[in-house]
Amino acid sequence: MPRTPDTSPQTLRVFEALLSNPNAWRYGYDLSKETGLASGTLYPILMRLAERQLLETRWEPASRPGLPPRHTYQLTADGAVIAAQRVAARDAAPARARAGNRIRQAKEAYFALFLGATS
Repeated sequence: MPRTPDTSPQTLRVFEALLSNPNAWRYGYDLSKETGLASGTLYPILMRLAERQLLETRWEPASRPGLPPRHTYQLTADGAVIAAQRVAARDAAPARARAGNRIRQAKEAYFALFLGATS
């Protein structure tokens, strides 16, 4: 079964950072500091999300003469929805895993009690 797009731990960290203020334009450097992701990991994620139209991008002029313009990023409306869904699904996964463990334990107890063996 193929993996759901945009669910890597690194992408989820980017989503969380962007969701902390979804209407703000964010610099890549600030996102790198907040997520702890190196630029070689962060910028490919940002480019992929922008290509999929989950992020808007724009160039911001330099704050002082002689400095280069900076690229900024902001979630699109669709991007905010997808980001929230992906983060919520990740947060719900441990509960599903615990439920699966309880079912497995119940099956083992059933087999041990009624069949004298575990499965």
